[in-house]
Amino acid sequence: MTEAVAAQALRAPKPAAKPDRPNFSSGPCAKPPGWSADKLDTSALGRSHRGAVGKAKLAEAIERTHALLRLPADYKLGIVPASDTGAMEMAIWSLLGTRPLTMLAWESFGAGWVTDVAKQLKLDAEIRTAEYGRIAELGGIDPASDIVFTWNGTTSGVRVPNADWIAVDRSGLSICDATSAAFAQDIDWPKIDVGTFSWQKALGGEAAHGMIVLSPRAVERLERNPAPRPLPKIFRLTKSGKLIEGIFKGETINTPSLLAVEDWLFCLDWAESVGGLEALIARADSNAAALDRWMQSADWIDHLAADPAIRSNTSVCLQFADRSDEEANRARQKSLGKLLEQERAAYDLTAYRDAPPGLRIWCGATVETSDIEALGPWLDWAWEATA
Repeated sequence: MTEAVAAQALRAPKPAAKPDRPNFSSGPCAKPPGWSADKLDTSALGRSHRGAVGKAKLAEAIERTHALLRLPADYKLGIVPASDTGAMEMAIWSLLGTRPLTMLAWESFGAGWVTDVAKQLKLDAEIRTAEYGRIAELGGIDPASDIVFTWNGTTSGVRVPNADWIAVDRSGLSICDATSAAFAQDIDWPKIDVGTFSWQKALGGEAAHGMIVLSPRAVERLERNPAPRPLPKIFRLTKSGKLIEGIFKGETINTPSLLAVEDWLFCLDWAESVGGLEALIARADSNAAALDRWMQSADWIDHLAADPAIRSNTSVCLQFADRSDEEANRARQKSLGKLLEQERAAYDLTAYRDAPPGLRIWCGATVETSDIEALGPWLDWAWEATA
């Protein structure tokens, strides 16, 4: 922060109240309300994850997550390494290459999956993209094609409006990166054959662990028509042509952190205590609505996603209204973020590095609406202070 900004900040009157929890990062996200490390059960720490106690903890995490998400009964859910990225890489490398392929991308992580498919796997795919704040064309996708897409673009604040565009009678698989949507948006799971997400997003868990959802159709593909390439151990979902069932019962591919597992179980406890999936979605919707009410009164900021039908309720992305000087806007974004952090009013809410300059404010269920409401005046103050 420059001396001029600091001087301006001293002159501008500060809002009376701050958010109780100024954590607005889009990942790792705010911990559940009431969380503290001393509330975690540490009895499994220092024990083998392959022993009875460790396997029981992992199995509990899987079973309760399956129930909270209301996955179809015949869908499988497993814990895998390397967060959502690891889960998506596992799906892409294990499944793609035997059918036509359609890649949809409208933000950086979706673009990353396109890069993997086109440059690493060198597969011939129809690639549909859109600029930040917009969504790719969803209509007219060949039902024989595999589809890879993100349900909610964490870096762009754009989500699919629904899954109506995915054919019921498809013969291809739909592979969905759902990491910023799971537990906060109404995902139409029967339309999803492979879903992935991580613990550190909508329920505020710890990083490094991913989860993968497989429909019966995805399992059948893995067993009968797997991808035509060798796979490293960390990506293998089958052995001798059969699904490795243990992955979906608590027998992880590599060593998990049982401390992170305990943290995840706390997150599940909290999610169940507030009313389950419907309540989590309602909390995120309430937060996004509160942020929108503030934004409507602020003439210096706009939604990045102009269309409300595709606007995220979790990773809400905003851009500066005056977009005539990107370099100046990036500098101001940086100063604004530093000032808010210095004041302990808000942490980690500047736009993603590849997105247009502005703000990215996490509104998922672990954030309190009162903190969103308290944040607005501080954003206005910081804007004026960095002028």
